[in-house]
Amino acid sequence: MTASLTRPSEAESKGFVPGVPLSEREETAQRLLASSARKSYDPTVEVDWEAPVPTDKYGMTPEWSTLYGTALWDEMTEEQRIELTKHEAASVSSVGLWFEILLMQMLLRDVYNRDKHSRHVQFALTEVADECRHSVMFGRAGERLGMPDYGPARYIHRLGRVWGGFFRGANAYASVMAAEEILDMMQRDFMRDERVQPVTRTVSKIHVLEEARHIRFAREEVARRLAGASRARLQFERINTAVTVYFVVKSMIHPDVYSNAGLDRDRALAEAANNTHYHDRVRKSGAKLMTFLDSVGLIGGPSKILYKKVHLL
Repeated sequence: MTASLTRPSEAESKGFVPGVPLSEREETAQRLLASSARKSYDPTVEVDWEAPVPTDKYGMTPEWSTLYGTALWDEMTEEQRIELTKHEAASVSSVGLWFEILLMQMLLRDVYNRDKHSRHVQFALTEVADECRHSVMFGRAGERLGMPDYGPARYIHRLGRVWGGFFRGANAYASVMAAEEILDMMQRDFMRDERVQPVTRTVSKIHVLEEARHIRFAREEVARRLAGASRARLQFERINTAVTVYFVVKSMIHPDVYSNAGLDRDRALAEAANNTHYHDRVRKSGAKLMTFLDSVGLIGGPSKILYKKVHLL
């Protein structure tokens, strides 16, 4: 066992993460801090916010549109498709912003009683700084595309306040990791697609590169905190993680994007709900996430029903 970089804090000694060598956590945090020092981005500088918005570029990869592959998509003009994907991209960004704020709350609560000299806490605070920049970046991206301020449904927004004040430990890290990976799997396509608006591509690139550290941080925390967990605790963690993922995926595309893009809202909602192309894309892109959740015991029982409802299983 490698020597610990810091002495265990009072919080650690009281059993916040029983049976977990502090050195493993510290070594991971040290590597991630070094990565952050080498490669972090300031969106106010890296994104050209004054660049014109091309009229012939999609808001996001068209194959990720909820209507791609439907009869309605085939009937739409190219201008309508571009407009729809701009609204969908803005909706995705706004939900990302909403969840980033919840993530920051969770991280700050989690480190509140921990040793501030530890690399673990210092990386958590570095991540909060990253998420602050990401939140501003997502807000400016929607504004630059001239889109409305989308977000989750009002009741989900209110439930977020409860989540923000209640969830702790593994369920919080697992929920955050899952939500971030869902956004990440879409943005990896956006950033490489030359058909997509430059602002979307740059924002996606920054988020994907920095979130890679955050996802690794969360994955390792989940694995550590669930090691040796009882059956009852696993059941609790499973359902909480699945509920969070369910609401995040359901919130990604606000129903108003269709009417705001000039489409028949009812027909668009019906076709999107039955779009097997989109469902297959979500399922294939989320396979890595589902494999990890299963490996740490977070898939089973009622949680499977929720994952199937959002096409991740």
